[in-house]
Amino acid sequence: MSKTTPRPVTMKDVARHAGVSRTAVSLVLNGRDSVALADETRARVLAVAAELGYRPNAGARALANQRSDWYGLVTEIVTAPFAVDIIKGAQDRAHVDEKYLLIASTESDPAAETAVIERLLEQRVEGLLYAATWHRAVTLPEIAREVPTVLVNCFDREGRFPAVVPDERAGGRRATERLLAAGHRRIGFVNLDPDMPAAVGRRIGFHETLREAGIANDENLEIYGHATADGGYAAASALLDLAEPPTALFCANDRMAMGAYDAIKERGLRIPHDVAVIGFDNQELIAAYLRPGLTTVALPFETMGAKGVDLLAAIITGQSTATETVTVDCPLLERASV
Repeated sequence: MSKTTPRPVTMKDVARHAGVSRTAVSLVLNGRDSVALADETRARVLAVAAELGYRPNAGARALANQRSDWYGLVTEIVTAPFAVDIIKGAQDRAHVDEKYLLIASTESDPAAETAVIERLLEQRVEGLLYAATWHRAVTLPEIAREVPTVLVNCFDREGRFPAVVPDERAGGRRATERLLAAGHRRIGFVNLDPDMPAAVGRRIGFHETLREAGIANDENLEIYGHATADGGYAAASALLDLAEPPTALFCANDRMAMGAYDAIKERGLRIPHDVAVIGFDNQELIAAYLRPGLTTVALPFETMGAKGVDLLAAIITGQSTATETVTVDCPLLERASV
Protein backbone atom coordinates (compact mmCIF):
# COMPACT_ATOMS: atom_id res chain seq x y z
CA MET A 1 0.00 0.00 0.00
CA SER A 2 1.44 3.35 -1.02
CA LYS A 3 1.59 6.17 1.51
CA THR A 4 0.04 9.53 0.72
CA THR A 5 2.38 12.47 1.15
CA PRO A 6 0.89 14.92 3.70
CA ARG A 7 -0.40 18.17 2.18
CA PRO A 8 1.49 21.26 3.39
CA VAL A 9 -0.44 23.41 5.89
CA THR A 10 -1.61 26.65 4.27
CA MET A 11 -2.64 30.06 5.61
CA LYS A 12 -6.19 29.09 4.72
CA ASP A 13 -5.95 26.11 7.08
CA VAL A 14 -4.62 28.32 9.88
CA ALA A 15 -7.41 30.85 9.30
CA ARG A 16 -10.10 28.15 9.44
CA HIS A 17 -8.79 26.62 12.68
CA ALA A 18 -8.22 30.02 14.33
CA GLY A 19 -11.60 31.39 13.27
CA VAL A 20 -10.16 34.48 11.60
CA SER A 21 -9.76 35.73 8.05
CA ARG A 22 -6.91 34.68 5.81
CA THR A 23 -5.89 38.35 5.61
CA ALA A 24 -5.48 38.44 9.40
CA VAL A 25 -3.34 35.31 9.28
CA SER A 26 -1.18 36.82 6.54
CA LEU A 27 -0.66 40.00 8.54
CA VAL A 28 0.37 38.08 11.66
CA LEU A 29 2.61 35.51 10.00
CA ASN A 30 4.34 38.12 7.83
CA GLY A 31 5.09 40.28 10.88
CA ARG A 32 2.95 43.25 9.86
CA ASP A 33 2.88 44.74 13.36
CA SER A 34 1.93 48.18 12.05
CA VAL A 35 -1.59 46.95 11.19
CA ALA A 36 -4.07 47.10 14.09
CA LEU A 37 -5.03 43.62 15.28
CA ALA A 38 -6.03 42.55 18.75
CA ASP A 39 -3.24 40.96 20.77
CA GLU A 40 -5.53 38.00 21.45
CA THR A 41 -6.01 37.48 17.70
CA ARG A 42 -2.26 37.57 17.07
CA ALA A 43 -1.61 35.10 19.88
CA ARG A 44 -4.34 32.72 18.65
CA VAL A 45 -3.01 32.75 15.07
CA LEU A 46 0.55 32.05 16.22
CA ALA A 47 -0.60 29.24 18.51
CA VAL A 48 -2.68 27.56 15.79
CA ALA A 49 0.16 27.92 13.22
CA ALA A 50 2.56 26.23 15.63
CA GLU A 51 0.07 23.48 16.45
CA LEU A 52 -0.61 22.70 12.78
CA GLY A 53 3.07 22.87 11.82
CA TYR A 54 2.65 25.74 9.36
CA ARG A 55 5.78 26.73 7.42
CA PRO A 56 5.91 29.81 5.21
CA ASN A 57 6.33 29.34 1.46
CA ALA A 58 9.79 30.80 0.97
CA GLY A 59 9.43 30.90 -2.80
CA ALA A 60 6.17 32.81 -2.69
CA ARG A 61 7.49 35.21 -0.08
CA ALA A 62 10.63 35.86 -2.12
CA LEU A 63 8.51 36.53 -5.21
CA ALA A 64 6.26 38.94 -3.31
CA ASN A 65 9.05 40.79 -1.51
CA GLN A 66 11.66 40.54 -4.29
CA ARG A 67 14.11 39.26 -1.66
CA SER A 68 14.83 35.80 -0.36
CA ASP A 69 17.34 36.09 2.51
CA TRP A 70 19.60 33.84 0.39
CA TYR A 71 23.00 34.50 -1.13
CA GLY A 72 24.36 32.30 -3.89
CA LEU A 73 27.94 31.03 -3.61
CA VAL A 74 29.60 29.67 -6.75
CA THR A 75 32.95 27.87 -6.63
CA GLU A 76 34.84 25.33 -8.72
CA ILE A 77 35.00 22.40 -6.32
CA VAL A 78 33.05 22.65 -3.05
CA THR A 79 35.02 19.78 -1.48
CA ALA A 80 38.45 21.37 -1.97
CA PRO A 81 40.03 22.16 1.44
CA PHE A 82 40.35 25.88 0.77
CA ALA A 83 36.84 26.14 -0.70
CA VAL A 84 35.43 24.57 2.46
CA ASP A 85 37.11 27.29 4.53
CA ILE A 86 35.72 30.06 2.32
CA ILE A 87 32.24 28.54 2.60
CA LYS A 88 32.51 28.33 6.40
CA GLY A 89 33.61 31.96 6.72
CA ALA A 90 30.84 33.17 4.41
CA GLN A 91 28.17 31.01 6.01
CA ASP A 92 29.04 32.01 9.58
CA ARG A 93 29.02 35.70 8.65
CA ALA A 94 25.75 35.43 6.71
CA HIS A 95 24.04 33.79 9.68
CA VAL A 96 24.77 36.88 11.78
CA ASP A 97 22.41 38.80 9.46
CA GLU A 98 19.96 35.86 9.32
CA LYS A 99 20.95 35.16 5.73
CA TYR A 100 21.69 31.78 4.20
CA LEU A 101 23.85 30.37 1.40
CA LEU A 102 22.84 28.40 -1.65
CA ILE A 103 26.08 26.70 -2.72
CA ALA A 104 26.73 25.55 -6.28
CA SER A 105 29.79 23.92 -7.80
CA THR A 106 30.94 24.36 -11.39
CA GLU A 107 33.38 21.40 -11.08
CA SER A 108 36.02 23.55 -12.83
CA ASP A 109 33.89 23.64 -16.00
CA PRO A 110 33.62 27.22 -17.34
CA ALA A 111 30.75 26.17 -19.59
CA ALA A 112 28.73 25.24 -16.51
CA GLU A 113 29.08 28.65 -14.85
CA THR A 114 26.29 30.36 -16.77
CA ALA A 115 23.86 27.52 -16.08
CA VAL A 116 24.77 27.41 -12.38
CA ILE A 117 24.38 31.17 -11.94
CA GLU A 118 21.11 31.09 -13.91
CA ARG A 119 19.69 28.52 -11.49
CA LEU A 120 20.71 30.60 -8.49
CA LEU A 121 19.07 33.68 -9.99
CA GLU A 122 15.88 31.68 -10.49
CA GLN A 123 15.88 31.12 -6.72
CA ARG A 124 15.77 34.91 -6.24
CA VAL A 125 19.15 35.09 -4.47
CA GLU A 126 19.85 38.62 -3.27
CA GLY A 127 23.48 38.51 -4.39
CA LEU A 128 26.31 36.25 -5.50
CA LEU A 129 29.71 35.31 -4.14
CA TYR A 130 32.09 33.84 -6.71
CA ALA A 131 34.97 32.05 -4.96
CA ALA A 132 38.11 30.62 -6.54
CA THR A 133 40.31 27.95 -4.97
CA TRP A 134 43.46 29.80 -6.04
CA HIS A 135 44.14 33.52 -6.50
CA ARG A 136 43.80 34.54 -10.14
CA ALA A 137 42.02 36.72 -12.69
CA VAL A 138 38.62 35.42 -13.84
CA THR A 139 35.92 36.35 -16.35
CA LEU A 140 32.34 35.95 -15.13
CA PRO A 141 29.29 35.36 -17.35
CA GLU A 142 27.36 38.53 -18.15
CA ILE A 143 24.31 37.38 -16.16
CA ALA A 144 26.32 37.73 -12.93
CA ARG A 145 25.71 41.48 -13.29
CA GLU A 146 21.97 41.02 -12.73
CA VAL A 147 22.48 41.03 -8.95
CA PRO A 148 25.22 42.38 -6.68
CA THR A 149 28.25 40.10 -7.06
CA VAL A 150 31.49 39.91 -5.08
CA LEU A 151 34.57 37.87 -6.03
CA VAL A 152 36.52 36.01 -3.34
CA ASN A 153 40.16 34.91 -3.79
CA CYS A 154 40.06 36.13 -7.39
CA PHE A 155 39.48 39.34 -9.34
CA ASP A 156 37.69 40.34 -12.53
CA ARG A 157 39.91 40.87 -15.55
CA GLU A 158 37.80 43.85 -16.63
CA GLY A 159 37.40 45.40 -13.17
CA ARG A 160 33.59 45.18 -13.21
CA PHE A 161 33.16 43.46 -9.84
CA PRO A 162 34.44 44.14 -6.31
CA ALA A 163 36.80 41.52 -4.94
CA VAL A 164 38.31 40.21 -1.72
CA VAL A 165 41.85 38.81 -2.12
CA PRO A 166 44.79 37.86 0.13
CA ASP A 167 47.51 40.46 0.69
CA GLU A 168 50.23 38.45 -1.05
CA ARG A 169 52.78 41.24 -0.82
CA ALA A 170 52.37 41.63 2.94
CA GLY A 171 52.53 37.84 3.31
CA GLY A 172 55.86 37.77 1.45
CA ARG A 173 57.14 40.52 3.73
CA ARG A 174 56.02 38.67 6.85
CA ALA A 175 57.79 35.45 5.86
CA THR A 176 61.02 37.27 5.01
CA GLU A 177 60.92 39.36 8.19
CA ARG A 178 60.62 36.19 10.26
CA LEU A 179 63.74 34.69 8.65
CA LEU A 180 65.68 37.93 9.08
CA ALA A 181 64.63 38.10 12.73
CA ALA A 182 66.09 34.60 13.19
CA GLY A 183 69.46 35.92 11.98
CA HIS A 184 69.44 34.70 8.38
CA ARG A 185 70.98 36.91 5.71
CA ARG A 186 71.35 34.46 2.84
CA ILE A 187 67.79 33.40 2.05
CA GLY A 188 66.76 31.22 -0.88
CA PHE A 189 63.36 31.88 -2.45
CA VAL A 190 61.46 29.00 -4.09
CA ASN A 191 58.61 30.71 -5.92
CA LEU A 192 55.43 29.69 -7.74
CA ASP A 193 55.06 30.02 -11.52
CA PRO A 194 56.00 33.62 -12.38
CA ASP A 195 52.71 34.71 -13.96
CA MET A 196 50.57 33.86 -10.92
CA PRO A 197 49.35 36.86 -8.86
CA ALA A 198 50.51 35.07 -5.70
CA ALA A 199 54.02 34.64 -7.12
CA VAL A 200 54.21 38.30 -8.11
CA GLY A 201 52.98 39.64 -4.77
CA ARG A 202 55.10 37.32 -2.61
CA ARG A 203 58.22 38.13 -4.65
CA ILE A 204 57.63 41.88 -4.28
CA GLY A 205 57.29 41.48 -0.52
CA PHE A 206 60.45 39.37 -0.38
CA HIS A 207 62.51 41.91 -2.33
CA GLU A 208 61.18 44.92 -0.39
CA THR A 209 62.04 43.38 2.95
CA LEU A 210 65.55 42.40 1.92
CA ARG A 211 66.18 45.86 0.50
CA GLU A 212 65.00 47.53 3.71
CA ALA A 213 67.40 45.27 5.66
CA GLY A 214 70.30 46.39 3.45
CA ILE A 215 70.63 43.02 1.68
CA ALA A 216 71.27 43.08 -2.06
CA ASN A 217 69.05 40.94 -4.27
CA ASP A 218 70.87 37.82 -5.49
CA GLU A 219 69.16 36.23 -8.49
CA ASN A 220 71.11 33.02 -7.88
CA LEU A 221 69.04 32.51 -4.74
CA GLU A 222 65.69 32.67 -6.55
CA ILE A 223 64.21 29.71 -8.38
CA TYR A 224 60.76 28.52 -9.46
CA GLY A 225 59.37 25.30 -7.98
CA HIS A 226 56.09 25.29 -9.96
CA ALA A 227 53.89 24.79 -6.88
CA THR A 228 54.59 21.05 -6.52
CA ALA A 229 56.48 18.94 -3.98
CA ASP A 230 58.72 17.57 -6.76
CA GLY A 231 59.40 21.10 -7.98
CA GLY A 232 60.23 22.21 -4.45
CA TYR A 233 62.62 19.30 -4.03
CA ALA A 234 64.42 20.10 -7.29
CA ALA A 235 64.59 23.83 -6.55
CA ALA A 236 65.83 23.33 -2.99
CA SER A 237 68.42 20.81 -4.22
CA ALA A 238 69.79 23.33 -6.71
CA LEU A 239 70.02 26.04 -4.03
CA LEU A 240 71.64 23.77 -1.44
CA ASP A 241 74.26 22.63 -3.97
CA LEU A 242 75.50 26.18 -4.59
CA ALA A 243 79.07 26.93 -3.58
CA GLU A 244 77.60 29.27 -0.97
CA PRO A 245 74.18 27.78 -0.15
CA PRO A 246 71.42 29.66 1.69
CA THR A 247 70.88 29.15 5.40
CA ALA A 248 67.12 29.56 5.01
CA LEU A 249 64.47 28.82 2.40
CA PHE A 250 61.28 30.77 1.82
CA CYS A 251 58.99 28.43 -0.13
CA ALA A 252 55.98 30.16 -1.68
CA ASN A 253 53.68 27.25 -0.85
CA ASP A 254 53.65 24.37 1.61
CA ARG A 255 53.88 21.66 -1.08
CA MET A 256 57.21 23.03 -2.25
CA ALA A 257 58.33 23.29 1.37
CA MET A 258 57.54 19.58 1.77
CA GLY A 259 59.83 18.81 -1.17
CA ALA A 260 62.48 21.12 0.29
CA TYR A 261 62.41 19.11 3.53
CA ASP A 262 63.43 16.00 1.59
CA ALA A 263 66.25 17.81 -0.18
CA ILE A 264 67.60 19.16 3.11
CA LYS A 265 67.45 15.82 4.93
CA GLU A 266 69.07 13.95 2.02
CA ARG A 267 72.14 16.13 2.53
CA GLY A 268 72.36 15.26 6.21
CA LEU A 269 71.27 18.74 7.24
CA ARG A 270 68.90 19.51 10.10
CA ILE A 271 65.83 21.76 10.16
CA PRO A 272 66.00 24.43 11.54
CA HIS A 273 69.55 24.10 12.97
CA ASP A 274 71.33 24.05 9.60
CA VAL A 275 68.60 25.31 7.26
CA ALA A 276 65.42 27.12 8.28
CA VAL A 277 62.28 26.68 6.15
CA ILE A 278 59.15 28.78 5.96
CA GLY A 279 56.13 28.02 3.78
CA PHE A 280 52.96 29.74 2.59
CA ASP A 281 49.26 28.69 2.54
CA ASN A 282 49.00 26.76 5.84
CA GLN A 283 47.78 23.65 4.08
CA GLU A 284 47.25 21.86 7.37
CA LEU A 285 47.62 18.28 6.12
CA ILE A 286 51.16 19.28 5.16
CA ALA A 287 52.27 22.07 7.48
CA ALA A 288 51.11 20.61 10.77
CA TYR A 289 52.38 17.08 10.10
CA LEU A 290 55.85 17.67 8.70
CA ARG A 291 58.63 17.00 11.19
CA PRO A 292 59.55 19.49 12.44
CA GLY A 293 56.22 21.31 12.03
CA LEU A 294 56.35 23.90 9.26
CA THR A 295 56.22 27.58 10.12
CA THR A 296 54.07 29.11 7.40
CA VAL A 297 52.09 32.15 6.32
CA ALA A 298 48.38 31.31 6.27
CA LEU A 299 46.02 32.19 3.45
CA PRO A 300 43.00 33.72 5.25
CA PHE A 301 40.22 31.76 3.53
CA GLU A 302 37.63 31.96 6.31
CA THR A 303 38.24 35.68 6.74
CA MET A 304 37.96 36.26 2.98
CA GLY A 305 34.63 34.44 2.93
CA ALA A 306 33.35 36.59 5.79
CA LYS A 307 34.65 39.81 4.21
CA GLY A 308 32.98 38.83 0.94
CA VAL A 309 29.61 38.65 2.72
CA ASP A 310 30.33 41.97 4.46
CA LEU A 311 30.97 43.65 1.12
CA LEU A 312 27.98 41.98 -0.55
CA ALA A 313 25.65 43.10 2.25
CA ALA A 314 26.98 46.66 1.98
CA ILE A 315 26.27 46.74 -1.76
CA ILE A 316 22.77 45.26 -1.36
CA THR A 317 21.84 47.85 1.28
CA GLY A 318 23.29 50.72 -0.73
CA GLN A 319 26.21 51.38 1.64
CA SER A 320 28.79 50.64 -1.07
CA THR A 321 28.76 50.98 -4.84
CA ALA A 322 32.49 50.88 -5.58
CA THR A 323 34.14 48.07 -7.52
CA GLU A 324 36.86 48.02 -4.89
CA THR A 325 39.42 45.33 -4.16
CA VAL A 326 39.74 44.50 -0.47
CA THR A 327 42.98 42.85 0.67
CA VAL A 328 43.05 40.58 3.71
CA ASP A 329 46.10 40.09 5.91
CA CYS A 330 47.96 36.76 5.84
CA PRO A 331 49.04 35.81 9.38
CA LEU A 332 52.23 33.95 10.28
CA LEU A 333 51.75 30.61 12.05
CA GLU A 334 54.78 29.59 14.11
CA ARG A 335 55.69 25.93 14.37
CA ALA A 336 59.27 24.62 14.57
CA SER A 337 61.04 25.04 11.22
CA VAL A 338 62.62 28.46 11.88
